[in-house]
Amino acid sequence: MDFDFTELPAQDRYRLLTNFIGPRPIALVSTLSPSGQDNAAPMSFFNVFSHDPPIVILGIQTRPNGEEKDTVANIRRTNEFVVNMVDMAIADQMLVCGLSFEPDVDEVAIAGLTAADGLKVGARRIVESPCSMECRVERLIEYDRRVIVLGEVVHMHVRKDCLDEEGRYVDPSQYQPIARLHANNYITSDRQFVMPTPDITAYAPPANAMRKTS
Repeated sequence: MDFDFTELPAQDRYRLLTNFIGPRPIALVSTLSPSGQDNAAPMSFFNVFSHDPPIVILGIQTRPNGEEKDTVANIRRTNEFVVNMVDMAIADQMLVCGLSFEPDVDEVAIAGLTAADGLKVGARRIVESPCSMECRVERLIEYDRRVIVLGEVVHMHVRKDCLDEEGRYVDPSQYQPIARLHANNYITSDRQFVMPTPDITAYAPPANAMRKTS
């Protein structure tokens, strides 16, 4: 089957893209409301795009009625946010944070999570998250009904047991983030496996197979 994305309705494009591009990591994004309340919202249009500079990206669409979401309004006002990664221990709370509360409702508290002050940004991190990244806005890319947020990671909080003894690499037995597949389907990374890089010399073509040129 073929789908012409220049002709396909937006909802059909969304369905196909989110069904086939997955799993997509979940960012539980915390920001501050104008009155200083903690706001948190899960985003599955999220990933890391660079390590030098350290850049993460969010794609945030407006509400169905065209209104801007609280997360975007808070990011525009403060130029700061925190990306909190999600594992099974806080999966249910993540869903609560995704409900449509009023802008000044403390979603972190309602979900039963704990907020802690950031070290370099005003937005607060979620203590129960295995990894939280304090971010400053690097730039906003505006589309009709979507904002692409590029954020520079300026500080990272990592739960100690998530790393190996040297503090260099993730311990896969401890850090098992969940990700979004499609609709209400999610996946966790508890089934991990190692795939060593093959030796390129095993795939070098034989000398007599090289094409002759004249």
